[in-house]
Amino acid sequence: MTKAAVDEAASGRQDDGTIGASRAFAWLLVITGAAGLLAAWVITIDKFKLLEDPDFVPGCSLNPIVSCGNIMKSEQASVFGFPNPMLGLVTYAMVIAIGVALLAGARYRRWYWLGLNAGTLFGVGFCTWLMYQSLYEINSLCLWCCLAW
Repeated sequence: MTKAAVDEAASGRQDDGTIGASRAFAWLLVITGAAGLLAAWVITIDKFKLLEDPDFVPGCSLNPIVSCGNIMKSEQASVFGFPNPMLGLVTYAMVIAIGVALLAGARYRRWYWLGLNAGTLFGVGFCTWLMYQSLYEINSLCLWCCLAW
């Protein structure tokens, strides 16, 4: 039995077991990945400046509540032993790369998509924890962190 092209396009699957994605999803990955990468880059630069000069005040520190410095100096800012934004530099770059590859017509096997979903679940959970810590434990808000979340 042959498979109609419409059926194949609707499911996103091909006979070789790969799965594609829509152009809209690919653009979503590229645009949101770029926004997150920008935020992670700015936070990383500010963190290095803060390490060089403890009196450095990040540009997004507007008042005692909207204060990136309070968050960057907290224990939660380096959960894994290095600054959290460095995770963003890697993961957002990966999201952009996946989006660009999808725009170029890449198709991935099911295990790859499951890995992306697992990474996304970790990211959402980690960002939710960071939001809670920021709002209720540190009692400050970082505008760049909000963009990265």
